[in-house]
Amino acid sequence: MTAVNRRASQGRGGVVHVSFWFAAVYLGVAQAAGLSLAGPGATLIATIVFIGGGMPHGAYDIALLARAGRLGRHALGLAVGGYVGIAIAMAVLWVVCPLVALVLFVTIASVHFGEDWTMLDEPLLKVAAGTAIIAAPAIGHPAEVARLFVAMVGGPGGETVARSLIAVAPVALLVTIVGIGDAWRSGAREWAAATAVAIIGLIIVPPVAGFALFFVFLHSPRHLADARITLGAVSQRWWLATGAALSVAAIGGWVVFATSLARFLPTDLTAQAFQLLATVAVPHLAFSQWIERRLARDAFQPHAI
Repeated sequence: MTAVNRRASQGRGGVVHVSFWFAAVYLGVAQAAGLSLAGPGATLIATIVFIGGGMPHGAYDIALLARAGRLGRHALGLAVGGYVGIAIAMAVLWVVCPLVALVLFVTIASVHFGEDWTMLDEPLLKVAAGTAIIAAPAIGHPAEVARLFVAMVGGPGGETVARSLIAVAPVALLVTIVGIGDAWRSGAREWAAATAVAIIGLIIVPPVAGFALFFVFLHSPRHLADARITLGAVSQRWWLATGAALSVAAIGGWVVFATSLARFLPTDLTAQAFQLLATVAVPHLAFSQWIERRLARDAFQPHAI
């Protein structure tokens, strides 16, 4: 059985880890009880959660690249160099033109989150559904999102981006509702229910907490499951060591970069965390799409059974 077919066996909706429901219930109870989820301490905890829990799902890109590309040592070295080079270029963009970096981040995130919507066949509808993840917090917490974006770009351009998200939110959310309905009808009912809960959470609870719920407990497990299936029978030790080592390397690289250029970057740690996420998201999306095409091509080769 090919990697593509193995991944298809997960269903057109996707996997929902049980931890998502525990996290969603916790946030719901905390919100109903009036606990502060937007204070400095709670925001810092949510930031640590979405960085520490979300980074590993892109940590297997190089291993997936080597497996899907069947590259020699030299070609693989060039590919890894390209991956790192794209990340460095994105990091530099946060220094020289942060507004462009923010717009690119929002665009990349919309495309990447739209990839979760395997039940939608139209690419533009996928992007619209992915955009809803970014736009939902801007509807429920426009001031907080604007402040975060302003901190990320160091100027009022961030507020303009936040207002733009509010403008496109109705269409994006409508498409998401359609996608949820399609997922439910196609049998992916747990995925549909979880996505609805995540969208509601992004609107109701503070933006960083809502994003952590979606990114760490719904989005990342899906891609980790795909990677684990594609990589085949790797040991648990290799799996954990690879995810931890590359995640630490990415975070450590950003710390060195941010420390060296501290005067050009925000002092807000959450804003920097989103900048780091954007920095690794660009090469992650570029190479994950290439890997998907290679796996899809191999699925139709005569040797694939």
